[in-house]
Order: sequence, then C-alpha cells, then structure tokens
Amino acid sequence: MTFVNRAKATCASMPHPWRELWAERAAADWLRTMQLGVEAGTRQAADPWRRNAKKDETIMPEVIFPGPDGRIEGRYHPAKEKGSPVALLLHPHPQLGGTMNNQIVYKLYYAFAQRGFAVLRFNFRGVGRSQGSFDYGQGELSDAAAALDWLQSNNSDSRKCWIAGVSFGCWIGMQLLMRRPEIDGFISIAPMANRFDFSFLAPCPSSGLFVHGDEDRVAPVAEVMPIIEKVKTQKGIKIEHAIVEGANHFFENRVEELISTVNVYLDRRLGEHSAAA
Repeated sequence: MTFVNRAKATCASMPHPWRELWAERAAADWLRTMQLGVEAGTRQAADPWRRNAKKDETIMPEVIFPGPDGRIEGRYHPAKEKGSPVALLLHPHPQLGGTMNNQIVYKLYYAFAQRGFAVLRFNFRGVGRSQGSFDYGQGELSDAAAALDWLQSNNSDSRKCWIAGVSFGCWIGMQLLMRRPEIDGFISIAPMANRFDFSFLAPCPSSGLFVHGDEDRVAPVAEVMPIIEKVKTQKGIKIEHAIVEGANHFFENRVEELISTVNVYLDRRLGEHSAAA
C-alpha cells in the first residue's frame, strides 16, 4: 500500500475532528510538510538535515530514558554552563505524522540551545523508538512529565525552566505547565484551542507566547482568540500573541519567519531576566 493510500485509510478511520485536519491537505502534501518517511512498514521521521547527521550526533546525543509505558527516545543538548536554564520541546500529533524531528521542533531546539539552554526533545509513546501506543493525550502528558523529570534530574542546579509545543504538543505542554509550578515560560505554536479544551489555563501561571499563522484553517485565529484573551487578563502574567502573515497551520514557507518571531521573544524575555538578576 502506498503512503497516500495508507494515509487515506488512516483518515477514514479517524474520529472527528481529525478527519477535518487531514482534509486540510492532500496526503502527499502532509508527507512533505511533516517530513515523514516509511521504512519497513514503520513510520519514521525523515530528518531533512540528515546530511549533517555526524555533526548533529556530537551536539545532540540520542538519549533513552524510562517513561510510564516503557522507554522513551529523545535528543538532548546539554548546557555548557552549570545553572543554565532548561527547555522541553513537544511535537505535533503522533497519529498525524508528528515526531521530534518535525522541522519546527528541530529549529526550536536550536533556538534554545544557541541561548545556552539544556534542551530535550523526544518522541511520544508509539513514535519512533519510544515504546507504547497513542493514548489520546493522557499518556502523552505522562510522557512529557517523565521527560521533564529526566531533564531536571540531569540539570539539578538549573533555576529556569521553559516548555515549547507545536499544535498537539501545545495542548500537552500547557497541561504540564499547570501541574509544574517551576515552569517559567512557554512557547505555544499553532495551538488548536478550537479543537482541544484549554479552559484549564484560567488562570495561566506563567508568561509566554502564542503564535499562529493568519491563514491557519485548522485552528483559525478567530476561533482561538477568546481563549488567548481570557488568559491574557491574569495579574502579573504577560501572555503575548504573534501572527505570522501568510502562514498556514504548518507554517509552510514561513518557518523562518516563525523562528524569527520566537527568537525576538526569547531574547527579550531572557534579557529581562538578566536585568532583574
């Protein structure tokens, strides 16, 4: 069965609203967007930066750590200095091609690493070499908590903690933020607040940034603004919202603009922390 036929079969078996998300693009476009590959019948990430694999191995070693449903596969960039902040990155929906090698997750990884963070990205259960199977959010939240535990145990002297998620990863990340008061900041890219319940964010305990594309038809800006406006009203917490013009839900041909927006925000926030210290 070709990838496109397999994608169609998967789409037909999906519960609402995921059929709508798949209908947003042709399966072939999704393949290109999410950087998927199919090897021996198993879905794996086809890293577009594979040509730099040897270089990458020296700065982002593969790690395997225990999760609630078996081992979890990740990539870890250790900080050069003690006491450096840490960042945990969460990928898009596992059943829709999301992996830790998603292009946006990959670039976020380096955005944090270049600013001195210890950074971890990982595959949710059932993705890549992570054990287990998709659990509709509950198990994935447990995976994220285990990943944060691992990251913090390897950086016990860190004083700052950030979390960043893309699409489905935003939903998981923001739930984790509500459970872990040590998280100081967040980046949520293309959160589907129109498809997932984000009401748990009131009040939101940490300042952060939401980013959307103005041509996102999966999670249109108009449909998610009520949630963002609601959490922006919390005293002492500053929630910002950025719009990337011409970008769809996947930020096709707009990834550089997206990362530039994130970089500007990170530099400002980190500068504020340095000034306060």
